[in-house]
Amino acid sequence: MKTLSAILPFLRWLPQLRQTWRADLVAGISVALVLVPQAMAYAQLAGVQAYYGLYAGFLPVAVAALWGSSAQLATGPVAAVSLLTASLLGAMAAPGSGEFIALAVTLALLVGLLQFALGVLRLGAIVNLLSHPVIVGFTSAAAIIIATSQLSKVFGVPMPRSDSYFADIAAVLAQVGHTHIPTFAMGAGAIAALLALKRFAPKLPGVLIVVAAATFISWATGFERNASARLDQIADPALAAVVEKLTAAQERLRQAELEVARRARVWSEARATAGAGSLQEVTAQADLAVGRLRAEELRREVAERAATLNSLWVRRAVDERGQTSALYAAANAPAQARLDPLEYRIRRVQGGTLQLAGGGEVVGAIPAGLPPFALPALSLELALSLASAAVVIALVGFMEAISIAKAMAARTRQRIDANQELIGQGLANVASAVSQGFPVSGSFSRSAVNLQAGARTGFAAVVTAALMLATLLFLTPLLYHLPQAVLAAVVIVAVLGLIDFRAIAHAWRVNRHDGIAATVTFAATLAFAPHLDWGILAGAGLAIALFVVRTMRPRVCWLVPGADGRLREAGCGTPVQAAPGVLVLRFDGQLYFGNVSYFEDSLLEAAAASPRARSIVVVGDGINRIDASGVEVVEHLAERLDAAGVALHFYALKPQVIEVLRNCGAFDKLAPRLLGEEDLARLIGGTPRTPALAATGTDR
Repeated sequence: MKTLSAILPFLRWLPQLRQTWRADLVAGISVALVLVPQAMAYAQLAGVQAYYGLYAGFLPVAVAALWGSSAQLATGPVAAVSLLTASLLGAMAAPGSGEFIALAVTLALLVGLLQFALGVLRLGAIVNLLSHPVIVGFTSAAAIIIATSQLSKVFGVPMPRSDSYFADIAAVLAQVGHTHIPTFAMGAGAIAALLALKRFAPKLPGVLIVVAAATFISWATGFERNASARLDQIADPALAAVVEKLTAAQERLRQAELEVARRARVWSEARATAGAGSLQEVTAQADLAVGRLRAEELRREVAERAATLNSLWVRRAVDERGQTSALYAAANAPAQARLDPLEYRIRRVQGGTLQLAGGGEVVGAIPAGLPPFALPALSLELALSLASAAVVIALVGFMEAISIAKAMAARTRQRIDANQELIGQGLANVASAVSQGFPVSGSFSRSAVNLQAGARTGFAAVVTAALMLATLLFLTPLLYHLPQAVLAAVVIVAVLGLIDFRAIAHAWRVNRHDGIAATVTFAATLAFAPHLDWGILAGAGLAIALFVVRTMRPRVCWLVPGADGRLREAGCGTPVQAAPGVLVLRFDGQLYFGNVSYFEDSLLEAAAASPRARSIVVVGDGINRIDASGVEVVEHLAERLDAAGVALHFYALKPQVIEVLRNCGAFDKLAPRLLGEEDLARLIGGTPRTPALAATGTDR
């Protein structure tokens, strides 16, 4: 039974359901009410259509609870992982495109497999590579990026995507004069309502209330106002030129993609007939690579031209029935024409038709029913191209999940198994990939709702998943009129709490190196945006480097007997004699290859600075570990000091250090130098076996 419970951990809480099912039912319903709008908002943050958030909020929710170790952790789409997904994949495909969605689904699979493997191999401690100051700096910067990335949806203007995030935001702010007032009213009103409900009625499902009210208002007022026009109805030469360039680029891209498909077939046939590594196969593979590069260049060109077109405002000339008769750039529309009072943006050009958006953006039609369940196609080439993104999201996502799980466990006094949680999160991401979702992690806001609603077991998550299933099957038509600006407001309010400058300041007060790591991570994440992985990798690398630097120069303090006979610190600078001719020091750190030179220099400099010293005693209770380099330096140092007429002694070495000395054959040589309490007492002129010499800690 114990083995079975290790494989199926949910068996441990099944017997509790008789007492907990009511509380879990209420908690599961409460989380579902928050999850539906949040999942859709975070899906758009990840660069995919809103309904993919519903897919990612269905199976992963239950799977993580069934195979994880936390009873309250609510898994699903989250802001930081969603933004990382968009930023890491944005350079590989246009957000929202079919290729981008396929990459996001494959990325979820890779993240899941990596997390699952780490859990099975019991490597949960690997999360410690991302220190708390690094995570604080990253989440604060990411929260600012997430919030500002939603400004275009609140203002109702397009946001370009480039390698310069600040240039993109500047482009959005430059269009403030074209703000769509109804959209801004929806977004700003939703932000105000969410903050007010959070402040004055925190127990109410504020997100659900705001989303439901905004959807009703959108439907009742006709918030979405769309129109269309044919290419031959463009009466403005300048506008026609822009559209013509886009359509020409789209056609070139279509032809390039057909050519890539043809070259892929040729390569496959060459592998089958001539064999891998043959001249024919290698040539076909090179042709395929060139074709893919050409297609990628054209995708970027299409994206840039589409962004340029989307930034233009147009006016329609209409006939008696209100149908489009001509289309002009807004600045060039003739005053004598019968014009639609609305200004429009060209949403897309497809099949000879221009789709125009004159009102606010809404979620639109959501496919009813369940997603197609299937594992994404995974090749070695694709896995290698997504490897770095998968590693970053796997570590950041798990760090977020385990931090939340531990916070919940501190209140419920439950035990959290980091390795089991890795398995649960890994399987959740695999489930997300199977259900056509994107990478997921633990959500702080929904976990808090789960805890406050009284969740006792993972059954609460199963209830949430069941309600998400019902939403996909029956409720998607109700979400058509949900304004995009309201989803943006949900994201903005959700991430405001992640901006924590106090934690960065606290890191500076605790340790200067921690403060540097947090600040550099914060600055690097902002500077490298939208490549957020560069920021966190820079911070993590710096934190590890600073840690190594710290261990290379550990604390060395001189000890002297106090008035009560205890050894006390006399400073860490100039050597101070504990007795005539005797120096006593404490080395606070492991003795390994990185700091043995510092250890050696400290003792030799002390001997040179105290010419009357005849004995140096190293109090070794701060040395937790010694390696081969440390043993070799100790032996050579003892010989050098002996030659100079100074005896080197050790006191209070730890058992694990003694064991290493025995194993490498150095113990017999160094044994005469190991002092007991009586030996040290005689050396410094104290009384044998005094409490002072037996004490530990700062005072000895």
